[in-house]
Amino acid sequence: MAFGSVAPAPAQFVGSCTAGTAASCAANDHCVPQAGNDGISSVIWGPTANHLVSTNWDGGVRCWEVQESGQQVRALPKAQVNHEGNSPVLDSCFSSDGSTVFSVGADKAVRMWQLGQTPPNNVPQQIGSHDQPIKSVAFLPSSNLIVSGGWDKMLKFWDARQPNPVGSFQLPGNCYDLDVRDSLMVVACAGRHIISYNVQGQPQEHQRKESPLKFQTRCIAAFPDTTGFAVGSIEGRVGIHYVTKVHGKESFAFKCHRQENNVYPVNCICFHKGYGTFATVGGDGIVNFWDKDNKQRLKGFPAIHRSITCANFNAQGNLFAYASSYDWSKGSSNYAPGTPNEIWIHYVLDEEIKPKGKKSSYR
Repeated sequence: MAFGSVAPAPAQFVGSCTAGTAASCAANDHCVPQAGNDGISSVIWGPTANHLVSTNWDGGVRCWEVQESGQQVRALPKAQVNHEGNSPVLDSCFSSDGSTVFSVGADKAVRMWQLGQTPPNNVPQQIGSHDQPIKSVAFLPSSNLIVSGGWDKMLKFWDARQPNPVGSFQLPGNCYDLDVRDSLMVVACAGRHIISYNVQGQPQEHQRKESPLKFQTRCIAAFPDTTGFAVGSIEGRVGIHYVTKVHGKESFAFKCHRQENNVYPVNCICFHKGYGTFATVGGDGIVNFWDKDNKQRLKGFPAIHRSITCANFNAQGNLFAYASSYDWSKGSSNYAPGTPNEIWIHYVLDEEIKPKGKKSSYR
């Protein structure tokens, strides 16, 4: 399937959503209302219910209840909190039971928001801190700890009941992204360093390697079966790497998010929990669904008229949220004031994401 592109349609604003043929990846995708006033840095789904949470550069952490029936989707705004001073929020994660959201950002704080409660001054409780902005956060289900990776080259582990970290690791560079899947944690750092950890019980470093990609790392995601990870770079390339030996499987890399002579960053990688297939989104405004085991693209959506900064599948795998806003990959000179910041939800058909010709899954 060839990479597609669609000429941008004239923008018309309907509430917080853009109308036009190139506003969303598919015609029936649902636009999430009240998605914020600045770039969208992350979108995550609750593990036990279809609660969607976003983080924004405007300082907001927003939550919607998403309803779906017969492939029709509707997102209802439920609540919003803001980091102190409306400083940019860069990432968030849920607790295992879906009751609590942890968020991090430019205020150098790890914050905790218990859904259904309004914190004092509408600022989530601080449970941890770094010396520099914090780029990524994740929840460790085996120990109920929160892990944060910062631009101070530190990886810190937090118990929400204690003011000081219960553990920490020095990183070889600034943390650019991290992901946790069961016992596997992978951390991508500046200098193309990638470190994997075993977080079953006391976290321990498992492997340290250089990225298989030649340029700066943008994102990283662990396989659902914990045998490895996928890493994306700023030059339109994804690396598939195994941290444990799997019979018949070898690490490899492939090109994506490229159009003619233009190369775009891979902004986010997210895996479908059921099938082990995955999505990439990029600065070219394209969503791709991939099957790493058969080394093929399952679905390539038409390009929308701005970068896609982040995305995620819900726990059931039938809803796919993606956010469109400027990703700053071309610097401030290419930023257009008034650029919309939108979140869309795509109802995922089985034929779009299921490995072709295979019946096996990671379930």
